Amino acid sequence: MRMTMTQKILAAHTWQDNVRAGQLVKCKLDMVLGNDVTTPVAINEFEKHGFTGVFDNDKIAMVMDHFTPNKDIKSAENTRQCRVFAGKYDISNYFDVGAMGIEHALLPEKGIVAPGDCVIGADSHTCTYGALGAFSTGVGSTDMAAGMATGEAWFKVPSAIKFNITGELGKYVMGKDVILHIIGMIGVDGALYKSMEFSGSGLKNLSMDARLSMANMAIEAGAKNGIFDVDEITENYELNRVNREYQIYKADDDAEYEKVYDIDLSKIRPTVAFPHLPENTKTIDEVGDIPIDQVVIGSCTNGRIEDMEMAANILSGNHIAKGVRCIVIPATQEVYLTALRNGWIETFIMAGCVVSTPTCGPCLGGHMGILAKGERAVATTNRNFVGRMGHPESEIYLASPAVAAASAIKGSIASPENIAV
Repeated sequence: MRMTMTQKILAAHTWQDNVRAGQLVKCKLDMVLGNDVTTPVAINEFEKHGFTGVFDNDKIAMVMDHFTPNKDIKSAENTRQCRVFAGKYDISNYFDVGAMGIEHALLPEKGIVAPGDCVIGADSHTCTYGALGAFSTGVGSTDMAAGMATGEAWFKVPSAIKFNITGELGKYVMGKDVILHIIGMIGVDGALYKSMEFSGSGLKNLSMDARLSMANMAIEAGAKNGIFDVDEITENYELNRVNREYQIYKADDDAEYEKVYDIDLSKIRPTVAFPHLPENTKTIDEVGDIPIDQVVIGSCTNGRIEDMEMAANILSGNHIAKGVRCIVIPATQEVYLTALRNGWIETFIMAGCVVSTPTCGPCLGGHMGILAKGERAVATTNRNFVGRMGHPESEIYLASPAVAAASAIKGSIASPENIAV
């Protein structure tokens, strides 16, 4: 049949035996996602077109995460509109302050997405769920509105690039370093409207948190989606989370790929993306002396348990540099509780950090850490575009939680290997 993982999932959701790259298909959806920024627009379109019901109240998720707790009147009104809509149509997966988290960390944690699912979300980083072996991709709010009403969406079947993963990561090297390395290698348009498919013997050395971080940034290479082979690590993660049957799809041995890249994890160094594109990467050994003003550890890319643990281990017994602000944002309430129980919150506070409730916050220049003119930040977020985190003359350096924590201690971009822990 010569189909990739993505093509098999799309074929199954169109009730066809096979699909080919470039083909237009209409697929049934397993989940439609929106947040407090994109859902209000979708609701307006939903109502403008006269829809009076949703296709399945259990297959829609609304997560209030971007500007929550509400930072101003407009964000409060947007959230209220979502809350009223969710109540009217009995949306079971509605998450607000106190029960929320950053959407792309929360849905996997809650078992809302499973291997083999077909997912759309009105947020570009919906591609995160490919770490679970699902086809998931970002769409506009109009597509979200149509998805909520009909349970279907149109796609052009993407061609694929294969990444054959081998080896094992070094001590302070994380999934974030791997995906930054790949984006630096192929560029921000290197996988334009393609499926980035990850497989190989090295997958067994990548945790689920690392995979989620990598799939999250597939869009930063221009990809339609990123997707990982489902293995024992995936199934162990889903155990006691997903309470329904799911289907695992494997690529055919003769599946067609436009390119195949071999990625040896053991050769990857801690990596930093310089302003103002994620492809502008340097290894930590090439960075030089770059003083910083702020560090952000969190986001849908790196706010999970593994990320909090790494940051806490490096910050333990240390204190952030004078003049540096370090903001730690656990991605979900469960991550926050785990950090609290393990003493990591105390570690962060004793090191001079501030700890926030789960929110996207500063990642998109929303709140909780906006940059002033001329300021530099090291952030574990996914984008470093001009003005992304505040003033257009500020700078964002993307890095892993290990590099971010080390940099907060030194006051300039630093290797975690050089910080006493």
